[in-house]
Amino acid sequence: MHIRFSRVGAAVLRYAFVLHLSLLAAASSSAGEQPVPIAAFFGNVSMSNARLSPDGKRLAMLVNNEQGHDQLGVVTLADKSIKVVAGFSNADVGHFEWVNNERLLYDSRDKNTAPGEERYAPGLFAVNIDGGVRRQLVEVSGRSFVSSGASSEREKMPWNTFMLDQPGAQDSNWVYVEKVHFGSDHSVEAVELIRLDTVSGRTDPVPEPGQGRARAWWLDAKGRPALATTVDGKLEMLHYLDPKDGRWRKLATQDAYLGGKDAFTPLGFSPEGSLYVVGRPHRDKAAPFVYDLATGKMAARPLVDLEAFDFSGELVVSAGKLLGIRYTADTVGVAWFDPAMKEAQAAVDRLLPGHVNVLSVGLRSETPFVLVRSWSDRQPGVFLLFDRQTGKLSRLGSSRPAIDPARMAAQDLTIVTARDGRTIPTWLTVPNNSAGKKLPMVVLVHGGPYVRGRQWGWDSESQFLASRGYLVLEPEFRGSTGYGEAHFRAGWKQWGLAMQDDIADATRWAIAQGMADPQRICIAGASYGGYATLMGLIRDPDLYKCGIDWVGVTDIELLYTGSWTRDSDTSDAYKRYGMPTLVGDPAKDAAQFAATSPLKQAVRLTQPLLLAYGGADLRVPLYHGRKLFDAVKRSNKDVEWVVYDDEAHGWKLVETRLDFWGRVETFLRKNIGKAGQ
Repeated sequence: MHIRFSRVGAAVLRYAFVLHLSLLAAASSSAGEQPVPIAAFFGNVSMSNARLSPDGKRLAMLVNNEQGHDQLGVVTLADKSIKVVAGFSNADVGHFEWVNNERLLYDSRDKNTAPGEERYAPGLFAVNIDGGVRRQLVEVSGRSFVSSGASSEREKMPWNTFMLDQPGAQDSNWVYVEKVHFGSDHSVEAVELIRLDTVSGRTDPVPEPGQGRARAWWLDAKGRPALATTVDGKLEMLHYLDPKDGRWRKLATQDAYLGGKDAFTPLGFSPEGSLYVVGRPHRDKAAPFVYDLATGKMAARPLVDLEAFDFSGELVVSAGKLLGIRYTADTVGVAWFDPAMKEAQAAVDRLLPGHVNVLSVGLRSETPFVLVRSWSDRQPGVFLLFDRQTGKLSRLGSSRPAIDPARMAAQDLTIVTARDGRTIPTWLTVPNNSAGKKLPMVVLVHGGPYVRGRQWGWDSESQFLASRGYLVLEPEFRGSTGYGEAHFRAGWKQWGLAMQDDIADATRWAIAQGMADPQRICIAGASYGGYATLMGLIRDPDLYKCGIDWVGVTDIELLYTGSWTRDSDTSDAYKRYGMPTLVGDPAKDAAQFAATSPLKQAVRLTQPLLLAYGGADLRVPLYHGRKLFDAVKRSNKDVEWVVYDDEAHGWKLVETRLDFWGRVETFLRKNIGKAGQ
């Protein structure tokens, strides 16, 4: 089946910004009321996940106790009764998944412990839906978590065993887990796949392919091991475990770091055994194809063609058949093959117009219930239950109930043309109740950089800035993924060069449109976005009046050589095989590294600057920020420096997020002011 899609989502959804849903939105705000509190944007989410049981009769979800810890609750959908079946008195339930209709698997986390204080692994536990037959299966290394009920104390698997991010068959007490072996450079050296009985604790190892240690695994639609990858140097090999003879055979070999024209990634198996992969044979945009296991070739035509976007998504399988393919274009959508699900989607979309509505059902559903996760640019995620028999929606919970959608900002995707003619997808978030003319603007640069920046939907950072009166511009500069191979490759070795030009060109476009006040523009970002912030201030001092860099790279050479304060988690293999092509070679490109080093050009950083770093950061260790601050403060007295000692590459703790974004609010007010000032 071939389904062709042009740009979807925002082209339709932008016209539904002002629709008010009594089910989802609070009352409209009145003029002159106080700004939405920072905690509403950056506090911990109230509800983050929910999953239907395989038969669709129950729903597992995280619920808070009086101490604010996340516990695992089970809702019986027939009578809407809820029972808390697992939790910890001094920690939180983390990931969870159904083992079968009567049993759940879960691990632990502590959302109130910073990464620098974490000296433990999450462990693994299982429990029945009535709270019985509780068992700890994997050690919690370095810390004792106190369960809310009695647990078996039989022998446990070692701490480096983790839940597999695939549901499996969900028809017995057995699951598959991963035992991860780490190298001295913090990279993953090997991953063992182990079959685990969640009641007895018995384990059975899965034989690996004969050519090297496995790094990743895929199960088929029946929950059996089917694919594994091994890596030898820079070469990644994909192997298939043929169910006919139980033997591994190699399917393909490709560059593990740079891909290539024949490269592909497994997407999953259909119930009848067909393998689906994501590749880009003779085309710029990646798409899903059927892969012939006998011939080793992809089908001539893709199943879904998004035209303007690389495919990213998942197969939706239930009742022994492929129901559809979920994808992300400008926002999340789905191509339904199943008429009943297509009808359910249409019904939910009529009830919740102007929203992205993601539907899911149990793996072998016996009920009319469909789980719905719904959001828009103004509305954070909300979980609902749709009854296909009655056609009614019932609300389960909201990720951020303190957010009033009526006070949030509209967001859209536009296209900007860079100086060399390359088109740059650019996200705009426009403050609510603003005239949209000559606004103070924050240019928010995404990290990575070789990732996709965002999709259409509510975002805490851009919405917070917009709530304070700032226009927010987020360019998907060259090198960003998700917009085709040519756009990605155009960013290779372009740190501080053409990638930086794209950001500046998008900024000047907003000025030319009359939307941004050229005298009140600040550039900001984390990680690579922090690097781009610093280079923006250096290369375009007339454009940006101030900068905010958190956990940002300050010198490309330090990514290769700097390790004297705290080890970096950038693997030696990536430094050897990936970074020289993507970022640059420290020997061959030494002159370019010097010309694009904020640290070596610190004297040119004369604008007001906010620098924030994590003391436990392994991705961009603290010495990046410390060395820059020491260099900049000699000639720039308007530099604010803050270190969150136990934070890593981003802010995990609520108190850190509230402090940092409070500093951002004060910094912006001082340097570019609020709208109307």
